[in-house]
Amino acid sequence: MKPPPPGLRVRLPAFVCVAQVAVVASYAAFVTYDEHADARFQTNATVAADNALYADYPAFAHIQVMIFLGFGCLLAFFRLYGFGGMVFNFLTAAFTIQWAVLAQGYFRFSRGGVIRLGVINLVNAEFACAAVLISCGAVLGRTGPLQLLVLALLEVPVLACTEWAVLEHLRIHDAGGSILVHLFACYFGLGVSFALYRPGLNDGHPKATAGYRADILSAMGTLFLWVFWPSFNAALALKGDDQHRAVLHTFLGLSGSTLAAFALSAALNRDGKISMVDVQNATLAGGVAVGASVDMMISPAAAYALGVAGCAVCMLGFRYLTPFLARRCRIQDQCGIHNLHGLAGLVSCAAGICGILMADEETYGPSLYETFAHMAPPEGDPRLRELRVLVPGLKPGLGRSAREQALYQVAAVVAVVGVAAVGGVLTGFVLKLPQLAAPPDELCFDDRLFFEVPPDYDSAVPLADVTPEDSAADEHLVM
Repeated sequence: MKPPPPGLRVRLPAFVCVAQVAVVASYAAFVTYDEHADARFQTNATVAADNALYADYPAFAHIQVMIFLGFGCLLAFFRLYGFGGMVFNFLTAAFTIQWAVLAQGYFRFSRGGVIRLGVINLVNAEFACAAVLISCGAVLGRTGPLQLLVLALLEVPVLACTEWAVLEHLRIHDAGGSILVHLFACYFGLGVSFALYRPGLNDGHPKATAGYRADILSAMGTLFLWVFWPSFNAALALKGDDQHRAVLHTFLGLSGSTLAAFALSAALNRDGKISMVDVQNATLAGGVAVGASVDMMISPAAAYALGVAGCAVCMLGFRYLTPFLARRCRIQDQCGIHNLHGLAGLVSCAAGICGILMADEETYGPSLYETFAHMAPPEGDPRLRELRVLVPGLKPGLGRSAREQALYQVAAVVAVVGVAAVGGVLTGFVLKLPQLAAPPDELCFDDRLFFEVPPDYDSAVPLADVTPEDSAADEHLVM
């Protein structure tokens, strides 16, 4: 059995111990219950059914399944790295969520220096966790557990600060997280991968191969993600018809990308066979592609078309762009996150901008100013008083036109991609520190370096029996 990298026996427990002490101290100092969880706010007039738990918990539970089961199973596709893919996902996710509650709370949810904790905070933290796990996909199998924890430690504050800037100041519309989850995570992960470039792995690795049972487990991860993705896209949309549309559009987009994935996989394969890589990943592109416009009145047909378009760019990127990035740009995108989250995310952002430009009162009625709060008249505007007759409690907005809001969306996309890429490169240079115990090239994609493994862990397909056709699935997508 291979020994762990020098120092990992001490450094990993030390990091976890210090991190948990800091987290517990921070929670004790800055975190308390929100009004829906604090017993002091409950009176005889309190209606239990009105508690925010009942509105927010279903989405939270569904996203939990996506984070821990969907991602975990999906990342277990390497023949000799199933433990690493699934268990390091578990470790990283658990740490990221508790850390994101603090980081996001500091920038967005604190009141009087205190973070009011409710289920909605956990939902936002899991969005941040999804971004971190997507970024980790770019360096899957080439990093150790300590590196992944440090990646999460550094990425979460950058993401929280970026969220604060674009949501509170640029005031963009991003219900499904196309900009602040998919694009940010993609380009942060590519930046990390660029900094961690390994020339010795550019022509592949003998252990970076899929296995029959591993591919079945990965396909199960895809199914978990596929089934619960509507909850992910709808979780932060306005409750009511906006969330209703988000569920419908996500399902239609996923349906479109699934059918397209099977058709394109057979068409693009020389022998007309279906690739499990495409089934595991391109089928999910529809969920990304509808994200930016998921709560808008884009029409069911447009949602389906976006799913097909997202699948097409994802599969073409996987076949042609990923090898180019590795050979020409020093970016080894191990899980092809640029195809599913980058390219499909850009399709989604373009669709969202078009949806904003076409939004008007004729289509939305007075609810236009709830869905697009930035377009609502500002405080003191007579028009706001008129609208409040039709929409009681309507909050004042910024009075932006559709064109102005579309320009802010474009600015947010450019800013987020730039910040994420720079942040990822800087994080990657930190992860190169020898103290973080990176695996050597020859032991990448191998569970024996970090885990106690059973004697038969590599007996299903002896390494000598792996053919060039088997190794064609070296690079997978993630999420």
